[in-house]
Amino acid sequence: MAGLVTGDSMPAAGGGSNPDDRLLYEINGLAKSAPHWADRAMEFIGEYGIVFGFAVLMLCAWWSVRRSDDAPAGTAALLWAPVAAGIALLVNIPIRGFVRRPRPFLDHQGLEVLVKGKTDFSFVSDHATLTMALGVGLFVANRKYGLVGIGLALLEGFCRVYMGVHYPTDVIGGFALGTAVTLLLAPLAMMLLTPLTRRIAGTRAGRLVRSAGAPVAVVPAAGAGEGADDGAALTGPGTAGRPRHHDRDLAA
Repeated sequence: MAGLVTGDSMPAAGGGSNPDDRLLYEINGLAKSAPHWADRAMEFIGEYGIVFGFAVLMLCAWWSVRRSDDAPAGTAALLWAPVAAGIALLVNIPIRGFVRRPRPFLDHQGLEVLVKGKTDFSFVSDHATLTMALGVGLFVANRKYGLVGIGLALLEGFCRVYMGVHYPTDVIGGFALGTAVTLLLAPLAMMLLTPLTRRIAGTRAGRLVRSAGAPVAVVPAAGAGEGADDGAALTGPGTAGRPRHHDRDLAA
């Protein structure tokens, strides 16, 4: 823990006394050899671009899950993603205060720091926590978009080290925190959010949950005979007599 808290001072660039430091210098060293425009692009992507990308990805996923067989459950899972990210960031506050790890550029010489003015503690990375929580939350709602989101989170982690503002272990810790909060609390979240989205689906605001042409899953009555269709029938335009097909993208 002592190494995590204080870091090992580096007399010169290009070396490291542990794998965390060595990887920090190797990844951040790419910023030194890259052209100026590339560093500015990485700075924008790492600070704002990927977060903006997640906003677009969430909108696309919302448009998709509204068309699924069980749109309310898919929408509930999608709502859980930003809520989980917010909870993970709150959990990180006491973790940072307990570990109190300085930013790498404070303890190590020769780093190319692309973003100035970072004075808070380094472990764990808020950006890595936020993006991985969003990515895993998206995966719970829709596997296709979730894989893209997890890819964006991995890119975010690389950017934070490239920019010289985090150690690799800061990023790994953020990934672990975001994933743990999202998955461990997902069952409770779905139990609370799914009834809410089902209720909304039956109101004038129902198009926020289910698109106009989406099939509606009919829950079989209690005590239905064994010969009844396991998935029940679907209601909605063009669905008469069709068996229910579960949305393969829905991972909730």
